[in-house]
Amino acid sequence: MVMRIAIALVSLSALMWAQYGQAQVPRDIVDLVGARAAGGETQLRARGYDYVRGQTGDDRVWTYWWNPRTQVCITVSTVEGRYEAITASPSPDCNQAQAQPATLPDGPVRPAPVPSDMAPAFDLGLICFGEGQRPQLATKYGYTWNEKEARYTYGNRTELTSQDFDASVSIQLFEGGGRIRLPKKLIPPLNSRGEDGWWKLDSVVTTRDTITAQYRLNGLNKPKLTIDRRSGRISIRGASNYGFTGTCDTVGNEQRRF
Repeated sequence: MVMRIAIALVSLSALMWAQYGQAQVPRDIVDLVGARAAGGETQLRARGYDYVRGQTGDDRVWTYWWNPRTQVCITVSTVEGRYEAITASPSPDCNQAQAQPATLPDGPVRPAPVPSDMAPAFDLGLICFGEGQRPQLATKYGYTWNEKEARYTYGNRTELTSQDFDASVSIQLFEGGGRIRLPKKLIPPLNSRGEDGWWKLDSVVTTRDTITAQYRLNGLNKPKLTIDRRSGRISIRGASNYGFTGTCDTVGNEQRRF
């Protein structure tokens, strides 16, 4: 009788864990729900996920992605060009062997622990696509005026210039603050090292029409961001030509900007 109860509890715990895992979105990609499929695929690859396979239904497309570092398989449901849902899936869905459950010791059966990599709750999630700009050193060749020789001489010189590129940023706002995920191109060599690609947002001020905040890249560069909630436009400005402009979409199925 005791053995049957133990087996039943183990089965129930495994079922609850499986359902929990299916319903949750890994923390590193939760902000992609509601994003455009084209940009979402770029972000998935940038965050370590490899495309495995896909299948087409009547009104949606399912794609399966595997992260070899975290050993996580996900299923992405795309409807009308946007990521409608992202869910954790069993490893075999990504053509990977199913992990074997550990042998349980004798004694009371406890529920499976809650994973630590699930996303924190946030009130507003945004993914913003646009163009970025960062400073860089460039070597240029040409003629310059040589005061000592009182003539033009040919040579090279190093100048501080700016580099333009396409990029996307993700933002999560919650009570008391927020955080921003930056692409590698917006992270200078000297930085404060964000947490898993996320930087804490400070001085967050949210009004009916705008959102303002700033984050600290290093001691000399603390970019400020401004978001127009009516148009969805975002502007980030920092030191030495560091910046980003683009348009933000809400994470989820809302039918307005935000």
